[in-house]
Amino acid sequence: MLYILHGQDGFSLNQALEKIKAGLGEREMIAATTTSLDGRNLTLIELRNSCDTVPFLSSHRLVIVDGLLARFEPKQSRPRSGRRVTKSGGGLGEWEDFADYTRHMPATAVLVLVDGEVKGHNPMLKQLSPLGEVRVFPLLRDRNLKAWIQQRVKEEGGRITSRAVDLLAELIGGDLWAMSGEIQKLLLYCQERPISEDDVGQLTSHVQEASIFALVDAVAEGRTELAQRTLHRLYRDGMAPTHILVMITRQFRLIAQAKDLEPGLSRLQIQDRLGLKSSYPLDKTLRQARLYDLEGVKRAYGKLLETDLAIKTGKYSDKLALELLVTELACPDS
Repeated sequence: MLYILHGQDGFSLNQALEKIKAGLGEREMIAATTTSLDGRNLTLIELRNSCDTVPFLSSHRLVIVDGLLARFEPKQSRPRSGRRVTKSGGGLGEWEDFADYTRHMPATAVLVLVDGEVKGHNPMLKQLSPLGEVRVFPLLRDRNLKAWIQQRVKEEGGRITSRAVDLLAELIGGDLWAMSGEIQKLLLYCQERPISEDDVGQLTSHVQEASIFALVDAVAEGRTELAQRTLHRLYRDGMAPTHILVMITRQFRLIAQAKDLEPGLSRLQIQDRLGLKSSYPLDKTLRQARLYDLEGVKRAYGKLLETDLAIKTGKYSDKLALELLVTELACPDS
């Protein structure tokens, strides 16, 4: 059996992986015959050896490979610097025979390839797609995200107002790990009554920090209207324009620091280097760092400096300067 699970929604992907495990038998027995491999440096021989190993006291051997498809991803993108960058993903090399091997894997082997976002023209994905079950997990947005929130609350035995759903979607975005945690806290807080917009504002962890993440997310993704809406919510929540500028600048500094970290660090080491106290801002910062190249970060810093000078010299009012900044950052080619 071959499964290919990929996409930016790690929460839903992980749930799918757990369902695969549950379908293979008792959890303790499967855990004893599960092998996890790092696909970034894996060789085909190593993978074959793992899949060919006969499971002990179990009907299946589960082999989970993380990051293999990304090695063959043709890298063509338009980063936030506005310049198009194209890099060849290279040939399949020794992995040319991988598709043929999957046709002849032992019946006891269950192979699961796990990856982040993978494009449809990935050569490895093209070869393997007809041979297994492919599931894609994109980040949920807008209507789909709101429907997920409603369903999650219902599954947990609670109720939530539509305005509370809208606010949660804007504050947390498609990070379903964080969203699930916030929903659990809100349900415990509200007990038998429906979750309201006020409950979200009072209880959601670091609401203003979450709004800054949402603002930077919207800017990085070129979603000007959402960025402006988030900015005005921060005004309504009483955050001073100058403080918003400080918070945006801080977040871009974290993004720059994250991009400059040496490879191979553990999550705890990265969290320590960035001076972050919890996994939520760490996950947000690392995801945002992937949306920018260094030129894009430099450009953002330049715009932040211009905005600071415009406010201090009285060229623009603080609110107008911030609104111009958000528009220019979200539309780099304008």
